[in-house]
Amino acid sequence: MHRHLRKKNPSAVFFVVAVGVFLSTMDSSMINVALPSIMRSFGTSLAKTEWVVLVYLLTITVSLLFWGQLADRVGLTRIYLSGMLVFSIASIACYLSATLFQLNAFRFTQGMGASMMMATGPAIIKMVFPPGHLGIALGLAGVVTSVGLMAGPVISGILIHSFSWREIFLVTVPVSLFTAIAGFFILKPFSNKIIPERSSFPFDWAGMVLWTGMISLSVLISTHHSEVAREILLIEVLACLSLFLLLVKTEAGKQNPLFPLSLFRNRSYAIAMFCAALSFAVLFVVLILMPFYLDFILGLTARKIGLVMMAVPISVFFVSPLSGFLYDHIGARLLTTSGLSIAALGLLLLCFLSADSSVFSVAWRLAILGCGQALFLSPNSATVLESVDPDQIAVSSGMLATARNLGMLAGVSLAGLLFGILFRELSGGLDFNQYDQGQVQNFIYALRITFSVTAVFSILGAVLSSFRGKERS
Repeated sequence: MHRHLRKKNPSAVFFVVAVGVFLSTMDSSMINVALPSIMRSFGTSLAKTEWVVLVYLLTITVSLLFWGQLADRVGLTRIYLSGMLVFSIASIACYLSATLFQLNAFRFTQGMGASMMMATGPAIIKMVFPPGHLGIALGLAGVVTSVGLMAGPVISGILIHSFSWREIFLVTVPVSLFTAIAGFFILKPFSNKIIPERSSFPFDWAGMVLWTGMISLSVLISTHHSEVAREILLIEVLACLSLFLLLVKTEAGKQNPLFPLSLFRNRSYAIAMFCAALSFAVLFVVLILMPFYLDFILGLTARKIGLVMMAVPISVFFVSPLSGFLYDHIGARLLTTSGLSIAALGLLLLCFLSADSSVFSVAWRLAILGCGQALFLSPNSATVLESVDPDQIAVSSGMLATARNLGMLAGVSLAGLLFGILFRELSGGLDFNQYDQGQVQNFIYALRITFSVTAVFSILGAVLSSFRGKERS
């Protein structure tokens, strides 16, 4: 499969893809640490401030499958390199933003560039690595992910401490521009790799519109639920469900749908996709709320917050390669089930944090969560990519990235929704941006309940993973 492509230098190709993974993950972790600073800078509520993260993830989630299908028609590498250029230009624009609205608008553009890279990166890796080494390659991609996540909090903390949150958008620009130029030459042998038979089918615009509407409405419901009447909220929920049913009905009858529902007939594939979304939802609930706990409750500086948040990616750095290696020998079921179970344990341990907790007690709990996520991620991704035909690689790559980003989106929304409601109820109707030292216990109670609910989702994912097939493919 693609044997002639694998004769090319896989290390150079992996480098180009790895840079895109690094930039997108580093950007995510930098923004999470910067949220308290951005909220103070613009004087906005948590619900409005989290849109800096939400608009980025929402854009990626709704457009990934579009870029996956377009890559089948015009080539994986063309979409990938174009995405890196868009990401670079949008990063500069984010730095120059004068208002929160402008920042969100440019985060939309930045998310579009990241989406183009995410939709095609894993498929490019699949082209150059043979099946017996795919787990290791994805494990190395997990290492790159962890390095990006490790670098993000530290760099963000230093820049915010020394300058402001704006500088975090400039740090990626030199690397992304250089890699885009180098990638043009490195990926040139793959530029004509397309799926000609897909070009004969029209693009599924109906599916795209329904998908975008459903996800966007879901996010709006989670962020402005407290600002509308219950009747309006009920209408919005019913509209969202209607869009979902229409999407399923529309996609089921098409030859080249945006969502290839036929792939979900494979039990392992379906479970892997759903668990991918669950795992990232669990992770992002923690990544969104922990910086606020470290800032508001423990009173740490932005630089120290970045160092503490490194506990998650450091554990991923060490566990991810081992997980990829083990997958190549024992398959995915035991690894993914164990990974999500360990992540649930980490979340339950986080529930015991208090206003007097030490930095170390926070860090080792985050490390356990990171170990669970790392043990799960590489085997789960390999399950998806090895269970499809060669002509479905790009689409499946986009589907996998969509599942992950949908999970991130759900995690950010859940963090804001559940924590916001709990804090408001416990504090007698106060919004989170009205927090003061008299609300410490209310904050901690809301955090504990949120993490407890999130642990239940991780346990659900572990149970589902135990039902996937024993075989690797």
